[in-house]
Amino acid sequence: MSKRSERRAAKAAKEQQDLLKQQQQREAADVENVLQKGIITLRDLIAPASLEFKSTYFIMGTHYCRTLYAYGYPRAIYTGWLSSIINLDEVLDISMFIYPVDTQVVMNNLQRKVTQLEASMDVNAENGKVRDPALQAAYADAEELRDKLQVGEEKFFRFGLYFTISANSEDELTFVTNKVETLLGQQMVLTKAASAQQEQGLNSTIPQFADELQIRRNMDTEALSTTFPFTSADLTQDSGVLYGVNLHNNGLIIFDRFSLENYNMTVFAKSGAGKSFFVKLESLRSMMMGTDIIIIDPENEYQKLCEAVGGSYIRLSLSSDTRINPFDLPHVVDNEDVNEGDEIDPLRANLITLHGLFRQMLGDSQVSSDGTVVNILTPIEEADLDQALIDTYARVGITSDPLTHNSTPPVMADLYDTLAHMGGTGPSLAQRLRKYTTGTFAGIFSNQSNVDINNNMVVFNIRDLEDELRPTAMYIVLNYVWSKIRTDQRRRLLVVDEAWQVMKYPDSANFMFSLAKRARKYNLGLTTVTQDVEDFISSQMGRAIVANSSLQLLLKQSPSAVDVLGQVFKLTEEELKRLSNFSVGKGLFFAGQNHVMIQIVASETETGLISTTPVGNKNAR
Repeated sequence: MSKRSERRAAKAAKEQQDLLKQQQQREAADVENVLQKGIITLRDLIAPASLEFKSTYFIMGTHYCRTLYAYGYPRAIYTGWLSSIINLDEVLDISMFIYPVDTQVVMNNLQRKVTQLEASMDVNAENGKVRDPALQAAYADAEELRDKLQVGEEKFFRFGLYFTISANSEDELTFVTNKVETLLGQQMVLTKAASAQQEQGLNSTIPQFADELQIRRNMDTEALSTTFPFTSADLTQDSGVLYGVNLHNNGLIIFDRFSLENYNMTVFAKSGAGKSFFVKLESLRSMMMGTDIIIIDPENEYQKLCEAVGGSYIRLSLSSDTRINPFDLPHVVDNEDVNEGDEIDPLRANLITLHGLFRQMLGDSQVSSDGTVVNILTPIEEADLDQALIDTYARVGITSDPLTHNSTPPVMADLYDTLAHMGGTGPSLAQRLRKYTTGTFAGIFSNQSNVDINNNMVVFNIRDLEDELRPTAMYIVLNYVWSKIRTDQRRRLLVVDEAWQVMKYPDSANFMFSLAKRARKYNLGLTTVTQDVEDFISSQMGRAIVANSSLQLLLKQSPSAVDVLGQVFKLTEEELKRLSNFSVGKGLFFAGQNHVMIQIVASETETGLISTTPVGNKNAR
């Protein structure tokens, strides 16, 4: 080859090499442009780095995923059956597809189905075969559904339910899958992995409204309503105190009871279930938020807490120096205490309360058919007592004139003298009153009050009082506290522990109901605590107090009390079953229209202040 030919060939090769290099540079520039453009688009930010589909699972980026579908359901299914999956502490997506079906089409299909079932049962009967329960159940269900569809009570739907589970490894994916299948299997809901359809499963559970699996089950309105997903109530607010942990979703229950329509609360539990622990915990945390606490303590359970926070611990007994005068008058009284058009009259309000007190102290006790202790005064005795009370106040210068109400009130001995020197039944009533003035029970309620409740926490201990005097003492203390609350209004909680002792007597039960009904006007929250649930709920006033309480806490109950509470609080079968099996510190917490399962939690410091657990018993509160 000549040198000229060699130069041409070399030149052509160089030109071809230059063209190839330019083409590569252009392609590289195009790739760079595509990359830069993709980085700033939403699709590129959302999409995973890669997708690899296997037979029973797929790999999305670095996560292992699996789509399951529900294909079998029990004959009967109950509200909330899906809540255990929704509140599961795992990463999963749930999709529901609901397709309405024309009622007439369903009616025609059911007609054919019923005919087939009847024919099958007739053939079995003619051949002498044993009755088939499954066949009869299917026939009964079909007929029942036909009746409901015919009158428009039910509609018919096709329902698809899919789950996509995500995990960090294949082993973890298997573990979570077993957990989901077990939870659903316990309720007879059968699931399978979408074999060879994992891509369709993914498309069915991402938010693009595409049902590519198309695995559906017939359901009527009632059955479909049980799948409603939002079954766990959330009781977390921006303000309030921590009550515990929501067992539905492990969220915190932070609630302000003063944000409800009333501030009252009832706590029901059997002995040892943790009711006093809860009440002390709420009281401690509420006091830290600026709420004053007043407690009536019949069992000496609150002394340790009261002393720890620098509160006033008032011990009531016949041997103590504490005195409470039931004749004390409040300085400010609500207009409801008097008739319309009258002047504000605290005297009249206290006279009504004293009538109830002295019926309890002086009346003849009778036990009604429902077990309630009724104290009865005759109409003449009632009239004489009323006049004696008015005269007793008048003797110390207190009349209906508000200007006289700052005078020193009378005491029990003044009423005794008035009764002893009046006609009619007065002397007889005076003889019955003597044990409270100069007799066995003298002193504690027959002198001027020397109690001061101007403290952030005040506890009245009545454990050392005799059983006969204890209900009277609770009544008098409640009346005294109520008078002080109306005089000096601030945010307070009044805790009445073992409230069943007050509810045994109609007059004191009526007074408790009056407190519950009117407490909100004085910025007061009433907390009633009792372990004698059946007696409390069975009384008309007890039910009224529950109805006037926006908060309720039901801890572990005795089997005999479960049915009573189930009727009052409209509990589901699952809640009834759990109510008698709750461990210590777990229960049902009601707040307004919402209720959740709660685990009461306290810090180590709080537990040390409020726990009454005997040494060696870690399970009790």
